[in-house]
Amino acid sequence: MQLKRVLVLTAFLLSACAGLGLREPLNVNVVGMEPLAGEGMEARFAVKIRIQNPNDTPLEFNGVSLRLDLRGSSFATGVSDAAGTVPRFGETVLTVPVTVPVSAIIQQVVGFATSDRTRADYRLRGRLAGPGFGAVGFESTGEITLPGDFGAGAR
Repeated sequence: MQLKRVLVLTAFLLSACAGLGLREPLNVNVVGMEPLAGEGMEARFAVKIRIQNPNDTPLEFNGVSLRLDLRGSSFATGVSDAAGTVPRFGETVLTVPVTVPVSAIIQQVVGFATSDRTRADYRLRGRLAGPGFGAVGFESTGEITLPGDFGAGAR
């Protein structure tokens, strides 16, 4: 009897995942960052991400989490209870508040002082929480080009 319950639950979960209907991964990119007020030894930013859905099924979500790595090191993390839908073959822009600990800031300042001061590689990872059991993960990489005078004070 217990084995039958486990099999039924497994089949239900698999069908729920298949019901998401996503065949292609989401395209997610950082499109902006604006400063927010922080507390003590942290910095806060509103990170804007563009989510593109290349699938023929709309994607409902009711929460998002993300982690932003900069130059190969953990830089910022954030969560939001934003809810909405990314339309089929459509896109949406979400704003997620992130926190940057002072240790990550110091690590990046030292990195910029000893290497290229005009570019920084980033890696964005996260997930959109769906209704019920569903969640869709995403990951993207890119390069941020900094203003030419950004590293001038680090010399």
